[in-house]
Amino acid sequence: MDIKRITSIILGFPLVVLILTIGNKYTVDIFLAAIAVLGMQEYFNAVAKESKPVRWIGYLSCLSIALIHIVPEKLPTEIVQNVLILLIPTIMAILFAQVIFTNMKTNFKDIAYTLFGIIYVIGFIGFIALIRGLENGRVLIWYAIIAAWGTDTFAYLIGRKYGKHKFSKVSPKKSIEGCIAGTIGAIVIAIIYTAIMSYFGYKYSYLAIIGIIFVLSLISQLGDFAASSIKRYVDVKDYSNLIPGHGGMLDRIDSLMFLSPFAYILLNMI
Repeated sequence: MDIKRITSIILGFPLVVLILTIGNKYTVDIFLAAIAVLGMQEYFNAVAKESKPVRWIGYLSCLSIALIHIVPEKLPTEIVQNVLILLIPTIMAILFAQVIFTNMKTNFKDIAYTLFGIIYVIGFIGFIALIRGLENGRVLIWYAIIAAWGTDTFAYLIGRKYGKHKFSKVSPKKSIEGCIAGTIGAIVIAIIYTAIMSYFGYKYSYLAIIGIIFVLSLISQLGDFAASSIKRYVDVKDYSNLIPGHGGMLDRIDSLMFLSPFAYILLNMI
């Protein structure tokens, strides 16, 4: 592992731990909204070669993450449910209005790329905030992180040294050996984490945790390939150089955000 990657981990990881562990859910929501803004910018810059995304609505949509726990507490449940149901249709209506009022200077391709970005970046990151807002969310959020970053780390370390069989042309550096090692490594870390948490009174079934991390690890790797397929299509190596040794914000959290909706459902079950 090169010095840039190590430095980024040393400087960045404590900040993530501090915010997710000590910060309340509103602080976490604002933190994730800021990450979403960076992610949207990287996504829009990447697809700008193929389209002219409607940036203003993408950035404005990021505010929804900052309000994800504030608004529901101020409004009746029925209103909140209706807002959620109408959210995507409303965004689509605004995007098509943009096409009309710009006399098609913004076209269908532009709004399609924009809508996909909003769903991919904001929709997925929003579930990280929802996991953190769960009862015992301070503990549960780390299972999602372990599934994503634990898988990434072990897949990189083992695949780099022992990977012989390539997995897919979508991401030529990834190997079958690395993918398997990533899942096993994430499960081992999750078991250790569960043992530590049990000491503090959080009792979770080891069998359930193994099953959940196994599923989330596989989805995490699918998310990594999904991000690679987007970058390969628009012909960029990294989304940006924001994080030395890791690329952009989306390069760092692609697997975590992709698994977060599934983690929210599965972790709710334990």
